Amino acid sequence: MIVVTTPTGDVGSQLLAELLSAEAEPLRVIVRDPARLPDTVRDRVEVIVGTHADPAILDQALDGAQGLFWLIPPTMRANSAQEHYLSFTRPAVEVIRRQQVGHVVGISSAGWNWPHPAGLLSAAHAMDAELEKSGAAYRSLGMGFFMENLLRPLPQMLSEGALSLPLLRDRPLATVATQDIAATAVSLLLDRSWEGTDRIPVFGDRLTPDEIAAVVSDVLGTQVTFEQADLEQQAISMIGRGVPEGLARDFVGMYQAQQDGIYDEDWSHATPTLTSFRTWCETVLASAARDVTCIEGV
Repeated sequence: MIVVTTPTGDVGSQLLAELLSAEAEPLRVIVRDPARLPDTVRDRVEVIVGTHADPAILDQALDGAQGLFWLIPPTMRANSAQEHYLSFTRPAVEVIRRQQVGHVVGISSAGWNWPHPAGLLSAAHAMDAELEKSGAAYRSLGMGFFMENLLRPLPQMLSEGALSLPLLRDRPLATVATQDIAATAVSLLLDRSWEGTDRIPVFGDRLTPDEIAAVVSDVLGTQVTFEQADLEQQAISMIGRGVPEGLARDFVGMYQAQQDGIYDEDWSHATPTLTSFRTWCETVLASAARDVTCIEGV
């Protein structure tokens, strides 16, 4: 039995689809709203309704489970990222231990040895430290910059020819596609011969923002220029939209760490053999651009 958290999210939905295709063992999902699961999925998994922040729900879900896919859902309401991550994880550690779950795969961030505060990324590393105490064999999958982050500014890229991100134009940035995160997690969940704890960076390409904009321009057939967004302005903008100040500062801390090269050490000894950025653009981004064009008439 494998238990999947966040089964309707970007990573969780792809992971669940791959596990169902494998037809290897029973699956159980924790979901707040079962209606968000496709009928073809809902009929093939055991559904536990609720949130994995609730120890009682998690206790029910992990009864008899051998594997657990663990991902903390994003929030824009918490006072701090670390508070959010640990509010899920600390109770979960007790349940994992009590239910004697053998293997846990968690979605985290690369840059584990980074010596400075890194906002959201530090919160993910705090999650890892807790899960490593659970007694389960644990694999932390360390992400770089999600390629899917570019879907949100896509309308601006198409209409204004601008890609605005709080990154340094000439600082190479390790990137990853969500499909590769899901595939890596599936491989670990299905072959649970591994033991102990380990941290695995999951990367695709490493490009500067200028290089990212150049590939996007080439694939979409329209000129896109990178513009460096101001970090402090990012915080002010988020706070103005109602994000608690502490969480807004945690986002800025993440951007600052990315500017300073938090992923570089892990990149130096990783083997990036997954989806290239160009391939992702030719498939995912180009498809999304066609949808935007149809909807907005860009």
